[in-house]
Amino acid sequence: MSVKLSSHNANWIKHMTLNYMPTVKDWLSLLLLILLWGTSFMFTAVSLQSFSPVAIVSLRVLIAAIILTLFMYGKGWRLPVEPLAWAIFLLLGIMGNLLPFFLISTGQKDISSGITGLLMAFMPLATMILAHYFVSGESLNRFKVFGFILGITGVVIVLWPSLVGAHSSLLSGLLILFATFSYAINAILVRRLPSYNPVVTAAGVMIISSIVIVPLWLWQDLPWQQSYSLKASLSMLWLGVGPTAFATILLFAVIGSAGPTFLSYINYVIPVVAYFTGALLLGETIDWHSLVAMLFIISGIALTRKRIAN
Repeated sequence: MSVKLSSHNANWIKHMTLNYMPTVKDWLSLLLLILLWGTSFMFTAVSLQSFSPVAIVSLRVLIAAIILTLFMYGKGWRLPVEPLAWAIFLLLGIMGNLLPFFLISTGQKDISSGITGLLMAFMPLATMILAHYFVSGESLNRFKVFGFILGITGVVIVLWPSLVGAHSSLLSGLLILFATFSYAINAILVRRLPSYNPVVTAAGVMIISSIVIVPLWLWQDLPWQQSYSLKASLSMLWLGVGPTAFATILLFAVIGSAGPTFLSYINYVIPVVAYFTGALLLGETIDWHSLVAMLFIISGIALTRKRIAN
């Protein structure tokens, strides 16, 4: 999963990142984040063997809400009480958790975890386009435009077999792509809306997300009447603990120590990890057009980072 929370409360971390050189600990933390988010699509694929998309969304946010709330209170922080804060948490919860988690889980019913990871790499490019219109100082330039063209070319290459054939995976691929725009919209909202302590925000978002989605899951799936395999259950538990809760805590630790620019390096590596872990551990197919698409998307991201000389 790409960096969707990195702009939470920039002033809260700015003083910690000026002229800072990343340490070995920072690099190890970055590697752990890459592994957590890069393998999340694989664990989602395994969880789908027993759990519905709504169940996956519900359990991810519920488990994360419990862990993040305990972590927050352990740090001595408290949840805000004003209605505006919870309205913001609800909006961020829908766009940054409920909607993309559901779209990804639904899309992965017909698309491999590796292809999902490749399509999710489009998220920073989608954010860049939206930021041009909604964030001051984030104007497009020729490198960003060419980078976006490369990225969208990679997406077309990924979806091409479904476009020209009779495959049922086209809709699923589009659902994954819509999830990238949901994350992108969430990133813009984070920059435009009032901010709070980032860990408090993350806990509040997971709490309100759980309140919204868990009753729907209980009503729709009647989980007490279902049977779940041990493999799928352990994968589901790990999705809530690792890529959702622990990764959020680790994310803010890395941002606070080394800064969001350092963290942005994960956008180059996560699709590679997602693609090859799916192939190596789940036996998913490696094909040439997906590798070419990966090259286009990652090159597009890299090109958008190039600065124009004044």
